[in-house]
Amino acid sequence: MTKERQTAFIRSLDQGNIPFLDHIEQEAREAGVPIIRPETQKLLRFLLQMQKPHRILEIGCAVGFSALLMSEYGETDCHITTIENYEKRIVQARENFKRAGKEKKITLLAGDAADILPKLTDSYDMIFMDAAKGQYLSFLPEVKRLLSPDGLLVSDNVLQEGDILESRYAVTRRDRTIHGRMREYLYQITHDPKFETVILSVGDGVAASKVRRVPDMEV
Repeated sequence: MTKERQTAFIRSLDQGNIPFLDHIEQEAREAGVPIIRPETQKLLRFLLQMQKPHRILEIGCAVGFSALLMSEYGETDCHITTIENYEKRIVQARENFKRAGKEKKITLLAGDAADILPKLTDSYDMIFMDAAKGQYLSFLPEVKRLLSPDGLLVSDNVLQEGDILESRYAVTRRDRTIHGRMREYLYQITHDPKFETVILSVGDGVAASKVRRVPDMEV
């Protein structure tokens, strides 16, 4: 109950998004499409202001809500590349981008991220991971390759509604593989010398991993 009251209080302080984004969010929730939670939206807006990315890669587009949010609150010249595999949501996302007039600022790549990521050659100032949770670990090598030298990786839904805290035997059998992979993913990004990582209990858990700067060598 304390957690619920705390979340409600924090949400009450948020000034929210522009009306168009609120409309897209309402449509998505009514259709049962999972989108980032309000407190995660606020964190993402904050990180956009801090990082000021010009090139953003999103893995997991759904109906395009988070891509539109990043396009709206990011730098005016930022470009977002987003990946989605579910055909019905691809159609909806493209329609939402068109309604928002963002077709030139957002590029949607249709297909499996496992096939698309190895083909990408650009570097990205920020990567937002919001795909199938069981795939985060397998995407990580390509994500590391694609991050710019000062890049930021943001991974959503890393606490799995609290299941990540439990022993694998305490979660349902069908969820054990995802549970194990997410635990390994969190271990990897918190122990990788490439990253400085913080895990926040925001929404369903967000991990922010900043590429460590290489110290200047003395001449």
